[in-house]
Amino acid sequence: MVLLHVKRGDESQFLLQAPGSTELEELTVQVARVYNARLKVQRVCSEMEELAEHGVFLPPNMQGLTDDQIEELKLRDEWGEKCVPSGGSVFKKDDIGRRNGQAPDEKMKQVLKKTIEEAKAIISKKQAEAGVCVTMEMVKDALDQLRGAVMIVYPMGLPPYDPIRMEFENKEDLSGTQAGLSVIEESEAQLWWAAKELRRTKKLSDYVGKNEKTKIIVKIQQRGQGAPAREPVISSEEQKQLMLYYHRRQEELKVPGRQKVFRIRPLAPPERTGQFGGWRALLDAGRGPCCSSRLSWATGTLPAVPPASESGSILAGRRGAGVWTQVFSVSVDVAKHFPEMPSSATFLFPEIGRK
Repeated sequence: MVLLHVKRGDESQFLLQAPGSTELEELTVQVARVYNARLKVQRVCSEMEELAEHGVFLPPNMQGLTDDQIEELKLRDEWGEKCVPSGGSVFKKDDIGRRNGQAPDEKMKQVLKKTIEEAKAIISKKQAEAGVCVTMEMVKDALDQLRGAVMIVYPMGLPPYDPIRMEFENKEDLSGTQAGLSVIEESEAQLWWAAKELRRTKKLSDYVGKNEKTKIIVKIQQRGQGAPAREPVISSEEQKQLMLYYHRRQEELKVPGRQKVFRIRPLAPPERTGQFGGWRALLDAGRGPCCSSRLSWATGTLPAVPPASESGSILAGRRGAGVWTQVFSVSVDVAKHFPEMPSSATFLFPEIGRK
């Protein structure tokens, strides 16, 4: 089974398994269905939290009105009189004016909140970190648990205009809401992998191959929104660790008295005589290990052959394949050849090959 890590933009959503032989038409619909069902659970959980705090929804014509306005207009909440929570209610006014303020007692409130936590855990994005795949059956189970908790607290049911009941009956109207922008219609969904659209006319194996142990990151997108951004080369956590390492390295290089090391390399490749056309020093700028940007050229050149007054003894010499290799340990006159360098430095010369 191919493991799909589904993302929306850069945000992780869930894991899903599918055989490599799956038609992408079927897979795209399946991913979109699970994605939208998770959003439905999130919306229901959000409304149920409000239900536990402030009771059922007010009729649309009473929402946002003050008590004086309701009395003046002689409006009446008939469903509010019917929908009394089990165990009685506790008045807690809704400052927004969307709910009637007749909240369940503490015991029934805990029933709702515990069920909400369990449902959120089923669809949580942490499931992807734990390697748990989310299926449509799991999401339906979460919705059933939420529906059961509402029936325990409100056995008579909720008003027909309550968003929780509308969500359970699939009659929700999300037009003009922020939640509606997140929903992706199954017919308009697109899957992207490695900056390529997974076309519905093909199979999954046409893109990822025959290996059933493959793991890929796919991004779900609305048709017409273009290609999503590529995955970063390193994660944000790895980037933080890298920056922390280089910061520590930079602080270490600021220790007083630390001796800088300068590398010496020839200006031009040696001729058959083994003579170099001069030397240049490469400055270690101390920006981090194994990084080309830490080296920069210093001004000045050394003579083709370091003079005796500036060169030490030959530390090693060997002969192999007709080449003499001489390794010099050199202490140069820095002020003379490299005026921009500090007065005390160590220079490393390359090997000098001669016929």
